[in-house]
Amino acid sequence: MIATILLSIGIVFLAELGDKSQLMALTFALRYRWWVVLGGIATATALVHIISVAVGHFLGAALPTTAIALVAALMFLGVGLWTLRENLAVPDPEDEPKPPRSGKAPYFVVLSAFLLAELGDRTMFATAALATDNNWFGVWLGSTIGMVAADALAIALGIVIGKHLPERTIGLAAGLLFLYFGAATLLATVLPGLGLLAGALLAILVPAAAGAVLLARRARRRTAPAPVKTVESPRVP
Repeated sequence: MIATILLSIGIVFLAELGDKSQLMALTFALRYRWWVVLGGIATATALVHIISVAVGHFLGAALPTTAIALVAALMFLGVGLWTLRENLAVPDPEDEPKPPRSGKAPYFVVLSAFLLAELGDRTMFATAALATDNNWFGVWLGSTIGMVAADALAIALGIVIGKHLPERTIGLAAGLLFLYFGAATLLATVLPGLGLLAGALLAILVPAAAGAVLLARRARRRTAPAPVKTVESPRVP
């Protein structure tokens, strides 16, 4: 079983390098504390991979990946819009860097996002394929460790970046990234024959348009005349 665990770790770790899950982990690490993000990822990964192992080893059935991908795309778009709206409400654009948030809500946000993103992902299919010819527990344990290790690298990068950026900048970047994830997932689901490169280029248009709106709004704020304050002269007795 040791060989199965090591094989699963290596395959999943390499498969996750440069995958969207690493970008998601980095994005969440910019917003929330690292142990919250890592805990949510580990829980979601364990759940997804136990499902994939069951599918590959016990059931041999298929999941409704199209419906799951559509839900994931809508969730990413919704989180992106919500994050942008939340940060646009901040009055001071030059705020100082602040520590990421912790708590139950961020944990469940990370957990649900990774659950939806990884269901039907290529890593899940690889895990199911490994489970057909190898020990299911070894595949589950190794694939979970491999994915968490790959995403931990992205979390570490997010921690380093987050220490040097204002909270507003982090929030806006996270919102734009989530819009990209949502658009890319939606295009890959609705137009599966589009191709990876074409889908990625088209998906960039969504956060690019949102970024253009943000820049235009910021330019209007800078050019708007400042309100004139009137100072009352002291009364002479």
